[in-house]
Amino acid sequence: MPRLKDFIELHFIVLLWGFTAILGKLITIPAVELVFLRTLIAALAIGVIIYRRKTPFWLGRNNMFIMMGVGLMISAHWILFFASARISSVSLCLVGMATCSLWTALLEPAFTSKKLRFHEILLGVLILVGLYIIFRAETEFDNMLGIGMAVGAALLGAVFTIINARLAKKHPSTTITAYEMAGACIGTALFFPLYAGMFTETGSLSFAMNGMDWVYLLVLSLVCTVYAYTASVRLMQKISAYTMNLTVNMEPIYGILLAWLIFNENEQMTSNFYIGATIILVSVFIHPVLDTYSERRQKLKQASPEKVVAGEN
Repeated sequence: MPRLKDFIELHFIVLLWGFTAILGKLITIPAVELVFLRTLIAALAIGVIIYRRKTPFWLGRNNMFIMMGVGLMISAHWILFFASARISSVSLCLVGMATCSLWTALLEPAFTSKKLRFHEILLGVLILVGLYIIFRAETEFDNMLGIGMAVGAALLGAVFTIINARLAKKHPSTTITAYEMAGACIGTALFFPLYAGMFTETGSLSFAMNGMDWVYLLVLSLVCTVYAYTASVRLMQKISAYTMNLTVNMEPIYGILLAWLIFNENEQMTSNFYIGATIILVSVFIHPVLDTYSERRQKLKQASPEKVVAGEN
């Protein structure tokens, strides 16, 4: 069972993920090259940690292929997210990404023995409502390609989170992260030819960075990726994939607040922001309450079904 400190750490991780948007704005190289360097540094750093801690690394060929495959999904997830924000808008992209909770609620029963829960689907829809209220001033639903990419990224995010929730119960989180970051790095490198030919003006990649770029990149790779991603995988030993993805919907809220504090970007801090943020906060924090109620009700039914039926009549 997760403890209070587990949920506090989870929100701290999501805060760090919200900070990645700030770092992405500060670093001058394009996003795809940034993803490649981020995953490369993260994979190497995790490798060093595994070596120093003598954590088991070889987990068998099948597990290696599964984790590398998850890494490819992570790469595609980040690339779709970037492409959606580029061809449409960040706001529209975040609205599409908000479907991650809904995808998780629908898909998790197919991967696990967990049953489909109505309240999880309802909370996923409420998250969509909250983010739409925040960003509706900029949302353009006629840009179907952009929102389609964001929904695709959310679908991939739901799938690899569910898979990681299962892997985390069997293998060390650092080893999982090492394989997945390596897979994401390779996946991004495989995307380079298509990206350079279709999405860059010069037809080539750009890795030119200044001194502060490297500082920001190391913070992004070591703190926001190595620590945050490894810790999130470790927390999946106690926290369900749905709870994880529901909490991750706080990322745009944290991101906007950080942008307001660091860059004084307060154009989104309208009444719509507070209404939408309240809906998201209520959805996130009411989930454990509804889960507890659902579990108690289920146990009561299993213990004395006749009493439950009599009580309901």
